Amino acid sequence: QVRLVASGGGSVQAGGSLNVSCVTSGDTYCMGWFRQAPGEEREGVALLSTHGKIYSDSVKGRFTVDRDVAKNILSLQMNSLKPEDTASYYCAERMAGCNFSPEDWDYWGQGIQVTVSA
Repeated sequence: QVRLVASGGGSVQAGGSLNVSCVTSGDTYCMGWFRQAPGEEREGVALLSTHGKIYSDSVKGRFTVDRDVAKNILSLQMNSLKPEDTASYYCAERMAGCNFSPEDWDYWGQGIQVTVSA
């Protein structure tokens, strides 16, 4: 059974904005966004729980993670995009506290491509 379904993304020039969204189960402790560029390891980008939001240093001040509780939708608004933001973006759920280690997360959505050209 599919638990997380992501959508959005696309292509934009540097400095532009994109949004990715994910329909979640709504039954989790922590949820978040990770990304993976070709040849690179998956990395955490933005996490959200009842304790607040956490951002990686690489996106802080440019990306915003939010949750629509009524619709069980997790979103990531990405502004001031840079070519190095190019990656497949994944939403995820963890049934425990938030951390940036992908191996600790329990459920994953499908990857959504975000491409930023110079």
